[in-house]
Amino acid sequence: MKITIYPQGTLAIYEQIVNQLKNAIVTDELKAGEALPSIRALAADLSVSVITTKRAYEELEKEGLIRSVAGKGFYVCEYNTDYLKEKQLMMLEGRLGDVIREAKQAGLSCKEFLEMAEALYKEN
Repeated sequence: MKITIYPQGTLAIYEQIVNQLKNAIVTDELKAGEALPSIRALAADLSVSVITTKRAYEELEKEGLIRSVAGKGFYVCEYNTDYLKEKQLMMLEGRLGDVIREAKQAGLSCKEFLEMAEALYKEN
């Protein structure tokens, strides 16, 4: 799995890591029982601080998505995909609400906003 960090993004780097790993779990790119890279290896791969990757893993562990096995590393847990997907949708709705408010402040009509969103959706 490939994690991409956007330094200019609105989300903190650890949040970008968390979100991408959650997405990989929901889409079954990462399967239950699968080992994750070590904290140090992931930090080196992404060129970020070990503290950043540790925080991301701690967040995922707190949510019950991964577990730590002493001396062995981190592994993907069995999870409730419906619950995880619902949580992701709620987070997305919140962020989308912020973007819509900004679009309104910029004077975009609903139609213009939807056209912009559709064009960006197709690009990504």
